[in-house]
Amino acid sequence: MVDVRTNISAIDPVWEQITDEARQAVLDEPLIGGFVHACILHHTSLERALSYRIAAKLASNEMSMVVVREIVDEAYKQDPDLIAQSRADLVAIYDRDPACHRLVQPVLYFKGYLAVQAYRIAHYLWTAGQRDLAYFFQMRSSEIFGIDIHPGAKLGRGIMIDHAHSIVIGETAVVGDNVSMLHSVTLGGTGKEMEDRHPKIGDGVLIGAGAKVLGNIKVGDCSRIAAGSVVLEEVPSCKTVAGIPAKIVGEAGCDQPSVSMNHMLGKDT
Repeated sequence: MVDVRTNISAIDPVWEQITDEARQAVLDEPLIGGFVHACILHHTSLERALSYRIAAKLASNEMSMVVVREIVDEAYKQDPDLIAQSRADLVAIYDRDPACHRLVQPVLYFKGYLAVQAYRIAHYLWTAGQRDLAYFFQMRSSEIFGIDIHPGAKLGRGIMIDHAHSIVIGETAVVGDNVSMLHSVTLGGTGKEMEDRHPKIGDGVLIGAGAKVLGNIKVGDCSRIAAGSVVLEEVPSCKTVAGIPAKIVGEAGCDQPSVSMNHMLGKDT
């Protein structure tokens, strides 16, 4: 397991491992050499690689790749915490997703990881008052990745979105640290109210595929939401909820549901 707390200004083990894996990938499959060099090996750091990947994905006829990349590079320059967040998200996927065997995979292939990093740039722009640019990033991320995260939403670090299709996270939603969610999750509102109207998800929460959490309600730390559930009321910490509407069906089953990734409901839940 890579420790993201390492002083990355002195040594960056995450980037070192990524580049080692990229070189091995080229040796194993020379036909992807150009792709891997463009995305990884031509760059000197993870943030430079990410600025390239985000720009390559979000650029369009309306805004060139050069301009998008300049925006991303400036965001990383002004807010170094974005860089730390990108590493925490990457290691979260590496640790929790059984389909992820190398750190290089999310950077090259996982749209959930790339979409969250694009969201982080959009959120930076939103908080800096550059809201039309933030909306552009949101729009392009939705079009390219199939994920719609409002730039005003607040996501913690260590976020893993597995499969990452049809994710919707509303403007006033808050997602804590070390949260895992699967595809088709919605963190939405319940009507046309204009103020604080979206869910507040605690740390270490696991949200199953297709779950809908609606309204300005709190989901407590280290809880589990079963796949397909519709959550309309507050969820206490360390509980499992399931059903439509969701009800408490047991304990969370472990200290860190988002890390264990155990979605099964049984007598020990």
